[in-house]
Amino acid sequence: MADRVTAGPAQSPASIREAVCVNTRKIFDSCRDKDCVDDLRVYPTESSQTYIENALSIRPKNAQLLSVDVSVEPVSFNRGYYTVDCTYFYAVSGETFPAGQTVTGLCVFDKRVMLFGSVGSVRTYSSDGSSEGGDDLPTAVVSAVDPICLHCKICDAETIVATELEHRSIPEGIRHVFSEKLVFNDTARRWFATVGQFSIIRLERDTQLVVPAYDYCMPEKECPGTITDDPCTLFSRIHFPVEEFFPPDSISETEDYRSLK
Repeated sequence: MADRVTAGPAQSPASIREAVCVNTRKIFDSCRDKDCVDDLRVYPTESSQTYIENALSIRPKNAQLLSVDVSVEPVSFNRGYYTVDCTYFYAVSGETFPAGQTVTGLCVFDKRVMLFGSVGSVRTYSSDGSSEGGDDLPTAVVSAVDPICLHCKICDAETIVATELEHRSIPEGIRHVFSEKLVFNDTARRWFATVGQFSIIRLERDTQLVVPAYDYCMPEKECPGTITDDPCTLFSRIHFPVEEFFPPDSISETEDYRSLK
């Protein structure tokens, strides 16, 4: 029996078995961004607001990406192009000075990009009952990692310009992430955060492509032990974490994303 071809670069064109027509999403356009967003208003929990009122400053601790709302609209003056509006929702935590109390809250970041998504006027219906009617818009996909909380500050209400006092519409699902109610009213002292966000945004459409097929994709690796295995057997399969016990001889000058979180 001939050697099985595994996923990866082809060694020889002769290994291609046939041309296969597949239905998949084709990426028509994409972009990547490294956003540093200054002074996002943080809506704290009720208990956190109490600590903020008596604090001199806030030290940033952590930021977590909760969700991204995405919408697509065609650009009327440029056929085939679309605006992608993204709303990022973050849970931010910090530590007050001098009391050292942990404070948490929600902040929101809006982003708009314009990408090429081609054109189409097809409506798709399937035997499983699903259908895609209406405008044939491309699908926008946002890939993002948790942001880096770079800086936090507290401002008195009289020092804030009017544009910073806008009230946001927050989905109920986002509100329920927090164990307490969030404070959205115009308080005397307000919390602002600066975050760094890495993201990739792309526009995709369903399409049919002809691709080379090498063979059926059969897994080569056996499944690991089940819950019937005793704990010591499961533990024996874990590699010894040598790197946790010995410090590195040198540190790279280029900080990666994980080290900055």
